[in-house]
Amino acid sequence: MLRSNIFSLVRLLRPLHHTSIRNYAAPPKRFYKNTGVISSNGRFEITLDSRKLKTPRGLPFYVESEPLAIAIATEWDAQKEVIDRSSMHLTALSSTVIDNPNSLQKHDMVNYLVNYINTDTVLFHSNEEPELKQMQNQEWLPLVQWCNKRYEIKLAATDSLVVPTFEAGTSMNLSRYFSSYNTAALHGFVFAVDTIKSIILTMACVDRFIPIEKAVQLARLEEEFQQGHWGKVEWAHDVQRLDSQARLSAAVLYIYFNSSSAFVKEKISL
Repeated sequence: MLRSNIFSLVRLLRPLHHTSIRNYAAPPKRFYKNTGVISSNGRFEITLDSRKLKTPRGLPFYVESEPLAIAIATEWDAQKEVIDRSSMHLTALSSTVIDNPNSLQKHDMVNYLVNYINTDTVLFHSNEEPELKQMQNQEWLPLVQWCNKRYEIKLAATDSLVVPTFEAGTSMNLSRYFSSYNTAALHGFVFAVDTIKSIILTMACVDRFIPIEKAVQLARLEEEFQQGHWGKVEWAHDVQRLDSQARLSAAVLYIYFNSSSAFVKEKISL
């Protein structure tokens, strides 16, 4: 049952693609028939037929969450004639954690996230479009207020181009919050923030205060406003929106899977 539920979730992570915007070498053909998960010493590995999955650097690919392993196996199982790695966000995140190509330590990611708050999309309101600013006040300010109360910080929106500064306690509380997560989960946070350009929206999703679709909508508020005035390309903006939803969904799932000790329980019939 859990495997089928995870399969349904992973299907939602696959973004919509349009052939006219894909411009790279042909993806490799699917070379395996079956996927699986094997466990050993608290680690879970993915198998493609009889071969174990490797990272891009050739290291053994493993995760420490069984639901995550099932979700990753489902990503590989969902590939059809060819392997579209650009849609396999959970696989990519796990490989990044293992290979660590940028040699990031936990404190590096915590500092990155804490410092990002100064440029959070939700805190910068328009000073030229009164109608847009009204929308931002209506949609964004409740989130800022929720974040301040929930995490005991003091953030404030601005309509100036000057990067705001906040009280020292704000950075301290945010640092304490992010430091409570393990390294793998922090990679999920970084991936989410880089996708929607907002710490506040990411924390609201992780805390289940708003759904993924709402977070992406709010992150794209100004863009959607401009499209309402100037129009949009028939399909391109929808592709971007769905791709952002897929990436953010994967990031939030990755944080959840690396922050819980849930395991699959097989029902044994006697």
